[in-house]
Amino acid sequence: MTEALPPAIPAATLVIFRGADLLMVERAKAMAFAGGALVFPGGRVDPGDHALAALLGRDDDETAARIAAIRETIEEAGLPIGLSPIPSPHAFERLRAALHAGRAFGEALTEAGTALDLDALEYFARWRPAHAHARIFDTRFYLARLPADAPAARVDATENVRLLWATAAHILAETDAGRATIIFPTRRNLERLAPFADFEAAVADARAHPVRTVTPWTEQRDGVEHLCIPDDLGYPVTSEPMSDAVRG
Repeated sequence: MTEALPPAIPAATLVIFRGADLLMVERAKAMAFAGGALVFPGGRVDPGDHALAALLGRDDDETAARIAAIRETIEEAGLPIGLSPIPSPHAFERLRAALHAGRAFGEALTEAGTALDLDALEYFARWRPAHAHARIFDTRFYLARLPADAPAARVDATENVRLLWATAAHILAETDAGRATIIFPTRRNLERLAPFADFEAAVADARAHPVRTVTPWTEQRDGVEHLCIPDDLGYPVTSEPMSDAVRG
C-alpha cells in the first residue's frame, strides 16, 4: 500500500526569461522557508486566487495556480507578467499598491484597466516534497517571457531583500563558489534550464516532457545516502548526496 503524503500548501512560481537571463529573488534570512536562498518569484495559492478563477469560469487548481503566480510576481518583483494590456506605469503602481494593501486581485485588475492572460504562462514542472518539515509546498512552476515594455523589476523589501537577472549557469556557479544559496528543487530546475538560450528553447523542452509531480526520495548509492528524483522528466542531474542537498 502506498504511504500517504503529509499535507502540503499549494503554491506557484514564475521562471521569467529576459533573453537568456532569469529573474531570481533573495529571500530574507528571517523567513521560515528558504531563508537567505535565491528563488524564483512566487508564493502560496490563496483562497482569493480560487475566487477569481471561479469568476473566470475556470475554478480549478491549475487556473488558481496561474493566477497566484501572476499575482505574487506583481507583489514581489513589480513585473506585469500575464496581464493584457500592460497597464500604464501609474496604473500598474496603483495595482501593486492595492495588492500590498490586501485588495482583491480581480478588483485591482479592473481598476487598472487590464485583465489576466493566463496563456502567457507555460507549465514547466511541479514539485511536492514529502520530507518531515514544518512547511511543505506543492509548487507549480511556470515559464514566462518578460514583456518588452515591462518596467524595471523592483523587490518588495519584505519577504525578499534583493533581486538579480542572471543565466542559470551563472547562478549555479555562484552557488558552487559559496556566494549564493539555492534549495534542492531550485538547483535541479536551474540545471534543467541552463542549456537554453531563450524562452522559446525552454518552452520546447517543457512541451517535450509532460509534467508529473516530482516527490524526491532518499536511497543509498555506493554507500552514500542520496536525495533522488525520476530520470525521465528532463532533468540532467537526478540525485545529490544528502550531505550536499539544501532543503527548504
